[in-house]
Amino acid sequence: MPREFYSASEAAHTLGISLDTLRRWDRQGRIKTKRDSSNRRIVTAKEIDRLRGGHAEHQMSARNRFSGIVRDVRVEGLMAQVEMVVNEPAVLTAIVTADAVEELGLKPGNHVVAVIKSTSVMVEH
Repeated sequence: MPREFYSASEAAHTLGISLDTLRRWDRQGRIKTKRDSSNRRIVTAKEIDRLRGGHAEHQMSARNRFSGIVRDVRVEGLMAQVEMVVNEPAVLTAIVTADAVEELGLKPGNHVVAVIKSTSVMVEH
């Protein structure tokens, strides 16, 4: 039988966000939480499904998905560089295996969706 409620940390993990983000979303009203008898935040399974956009098992939030067009594909040996325009003039470059480029049939002009899943990205100048 599926669970009806999840602890805040379980809900955050399921949503792919930090516990701090879940707390902030609660304060902002972006997520609906309840309190258990010990006054700890709990989240309904229904609310988690709503935020995940349905019942997809591993769906990520929209902010982690960038729709774009492949601008260039460079394959060298086992690795490939795929350059895509995601929100002109923004360009995203991904390093993937040459096999992945072949399997996906990636070539300039293809419509693609880049899915970003990372705990931190740092760029300095």
